[in-house]
Amino acid sequence: MNKKFYLTMIAIFAVMGLSMAQAQNPECMTNLSIYAEHAKVKNYDAAYEPWKMVMDNCPDLNKANFTYGERILKFKIKNSSGADKDGFEQDLMALYDNSSKYFPTKFSKVDILTDKVIYKSDNDLASDEQLYDMIHPLFKSDLKSFKNPKVLYIYFSSLVNLHNSGKKELQEVFDVYDEVNGQNEVINKTYTDKINKYLQKEESGTPLTSKEKRNLGIYTRNSELLGKVSGSIDAKLGALADCENLIPLYEKSFDAKKNDLTWVKRAVGRMYSKECTDDPMFQKLFEQQLAMDPSADAYFYSGVLKSKSGDSKGAIADFNKAVELEEDSNRKSDILYKVAGMMRKRGSKSQARSYAQKAINANASNGKAYLLIANLYASSANACGSTPFEKRAIYWKAADMARKAGRVDPSLSGRANKSAASYSAKAPSKTDIFNSGKAGQTISFNCWVGGSVKVPNL
Repeated sequence: MNKKFYLTMIAIFAVMGLSMAQAQNPECMTNLSIYAEHAKVKNYDAAYEPWKMVMDNCPDLNKANFTYGERILKFKIKNSSGADKDGFEQDLMALYDNSSKYFPTKFSKVDILTDKVIYKSDNDLASDEQLYDMIHPLFKSDLKSFKNPKVLYIYFSSLVNLHNSGKKELQEVFDVYDEVNGQNEVINKTYTDKINKYLQKEESGTPLTSKEKRNLGIYTRNSELLGKVSGSIDAKLGALADCENLIPLYEKSFDAKKNDLTWVKRAVGRMYSKECTDDPMFQKLFEQQLAMDPSADAYFYSGVLKSKSGDSKGAIADFNKAVELEEDSNRKSDILYKVAGMMRKRGSKSQARSYAQKAINANASNGKAYLLIANLYASSANACGSTPFEKRAIYWKAADMARKAGRVDPSLSGRANKSAASYSAKAPSKTDIFNSGKAGQTISFNCWVGGSVKVPNL
């Protein structure tokens, strides 16, 4: 009874609200209905005048004033020139600003900023300095709300350009690079977590619903796009992060920054990623990090230095200590992946695969670990098999691993697809399979790789 009563009252209030709006300006309601119908079928020319009437007189009538209004104005901009085009662009910027004024719970400040920045950047309507100044305050105060990687690229790109013109310090470039990359990793994790939930359901033999298939496609495309943006960010940083720039910067800043743990950890991490670990500055920074924060990362870098000095036993002990200390599964996976990379460099392929598999166990979305295993397999072709055909069959196994990397983390799909294609090209051809008579048979690997692969049927 109570539920029915509440539902009835809600309906009454909704009708009352509609009636009040109509009473206040019935013409707005009529024009809202007219422009909405036109906009639904993309007849934006016909939608413009009734939409303009509603926006000028009843901007808070309906959220559609802003969602449809954006489409209408972009159409008018595209199909106009000169002063008319300038006017429509000014209207579009005002539309973005007013959306949060009239519907603050529907349009966030970061969403509005994103729309404005991307439009201005795509249409060359703002300088690097203007774009930077637009983004910077919200970036510093509300980074976690940034969900569109393109606006993060625009911010970073404008900063690099300003640095190249002598207006921004290199340290700020590095700081923003770390923050942008960190946020992109957060965004991608939301995609890959959902992607792998669907993949696990498929692998268990349970078909996805049509909605789940649609969502899987959306998350996959979003992750692929993010991967492309991240690649552009790395390309934009380019040689600025090479050892010859990093080392003098850190030598100059060390005394002033050595008690800033965030700065120290980022400096150590960047020198490691750029393979500057042979320089004494890496040792100095690492020791400072270890003294301030004897965490998982610190023990990992300790293992790196011990490995370089030939202390393999000590290195393994530190690597395992790093894994033991890290409680976050994603960070644990990253450490295990790095250890796998160190093992690969040492030529310990079996150990490298073991650590890479542990990285996958800690985080099923760690596509880089799959790529590393694929590379290990491909590099062992000559060691696995007694005939040229059997030796080249290992490339099928490598290609499968590479493809899986792209499935679990579509942001890596570019690299994964390229690697898979390269490995597949080195595997036996259809002619080879025909001549061997092994179509459909299983080839086992008696080397460190182990396991087997099924020869494709012709």
